[in-house]
Amino acid sequence: MNVLVAVAWPYASGARHIGHLAGAYLPADIFARQQRLLGNRVLMVSGSDVHGTPITVRAEAEGVDPQDIVDRYHGEILRHWEQLGISWDLYTTTGTENHAKVTQEMFLAQFENGHIDKRVSEQFFDPEVQRFLPDRYVEGECPYCGYAEARGDQCDNCGKTLDPIDLINPRSKLSGAIPEPRETEHFYFRYSDFNQQIRNYLDTKSHWRPHVLNFAKGWLEDEGLQDRAITRDIEWGIDLPVDDLGPGKKIYVWYDAVIGYLSASKEWAASETNPAGDPESWREWWENPAARHVYFIGKDNIPFHALFWPAQLMGVGNLHLPDEIPANQYVTFKGGKASASRGVGLTIADALDMFQPDALRFALAAALPEQADTEVSDEEIGRRINEELVATWGNLVNRVLSMVNKNCDAQIPDTPGSDPEDSDLLAAVDAAFVEAADQFHASELRAALRTAMKTAQATNGYLNATEPWRLQKTDPNRASEVLHTALSAINGVRVLFAPFLPWSSATLDEILGVPSGWKREPLVPGRPIGKPTPLFTKVDLETSDVEV
Repeated sequence: MNVLVAVAWPYASGARHIGHLAGAYLPADIFARQQRLLGNRVLMVSGSDVHGTPITVRAEAEGVDPQDIVDRYHGEILRHWEQLGISWDLYTTTGTENHAKVTQEMFLAQFENGHIDKRVSEQFFDPEVQRFLPDRYVEGECPYCGYAEARGDQCDNCGKTLDPIDLINPRSKLSGAIPEPRETEHFYFRYSDFNQQIRNYLDTKSHWRPHVLNFAKGWLEDEGLQDRAITRDIEWGIDLPVDDLGPGKKIYVWYDAVIGYLSASKEWAASETNPAGDPESWREWWENPAARHVYFIGKDNIPFHALFWPAQLMGVGNLHLPDEIPANQYVTFKGGKASASRGVGLTIADALDMFQPDALRFALAAALPEQADTEVSDEEIGRRINEELVATWGNLVNRVLSMVNKNCDAQIPDTPGSDPEDSDLLAAVDAAFVEAADQFHASELRAALRTAMKTAQATNGYLNATEPWRLQKTDPNRASEVLHTALSAINGVRVLFAPFLPWSSATLDEILGVPSGWKREPLVPGRPIGKPTPLFTKVDLETSDVEV
């Protein structure tokens, strides 16, 4: 099966925090890695959103060009993905010629199909700096929930998308002045054309997470899809493919950003990293009804992916709609939502200074906010690493490899277990693959991690019951059987953990061999087993520094 793993595009406007990581990027990578082990053709794409107004706001505040901000933070984001082992097929930006071309082609197709038209509307104008204000240049009180710091495009508190003109007591972020509404002409996408089609589409998604489906359906019931302007009076953005509006207009970011999923797929298809070498192979994902598209986002992006993006795709026709949108809830820190712009939460850079990449991945995966907001702290991350990852999985691997190295001539023994307790353990490991595969299919990644941990605990229990260190003195042959069985179990459990722990899994690949798929494979008797070193290091919870 062709599986598109589409991941939210972060703004290249500042440091990303572990709320972003746990919300979209880590779950996407875990899912994609497991799908590859299943043998599916996975295309995982995303990139840095370089047209977001947070970038121009920051550039204006620092007195630099927006491209300077993009270059700084896109490079930082790429470094963090590499350190964390995020396995992109392509991570690009919305600043490429390819993305501009694909966006313009989509605009023209929708325009020709009658889903884009021109309208005169009111937009806020800052009288002090003498310029129109894009959405995020305006802040004020949310008309729905009363939140005092709502942005002109969306309220962070209630999640409603907004129009700046609807804000109560609006103010300009540029000067603090009260903005004035003035008439301006823009292109509008006719989202209202698709209200019934989107209702029909959502009716086929009863398996979605309740908070995703309820939010999307509630939106349609409360207000329906409203036509929205998709151009702005700005200098930073994608050029229009028509000149009907005259100079000074650009395609606006929240229309073009979601098109990145398609443009990145086309960019990958035309790149040297495409093993098929066919620039048209993107169609195998986007024009293939049998493909599966899974979008990993945070809950604040639900309307864009469950409503607006499907409508834009319908406006073109013949393009694959989202099949799954396992939007995560928020990660919170001391009760507050993680926010890069407000400096709430641990940045990815800080977290990587404190914890090993695999250990950080494990702790966050164990607390993914799949169904509800989840509180995370560096103390809790350290506790999970020490008490779960190190104490259970790391300790199991280290002691079994050490015993094999010491007692089996430093090689895998050729003595399969013959007792019922041996076969029972391996049957439990094999059953875990079926259980975890179902959990992955439903994007229940926390449950899949618990399944892997459960099999590691069962293997520890088997060792404690059989005591091969004692058998080595009284029945060496049975000790070898026990170690062969335990190592066989580890050979399966490490595959269950592989989507979560890529770096330590690569270490085990060097010792036990590279797995060929989502299964426990037979051991290779006689394969050398050197003296192991611990896969993970404990965290000093007093200082939150890693012990050395």
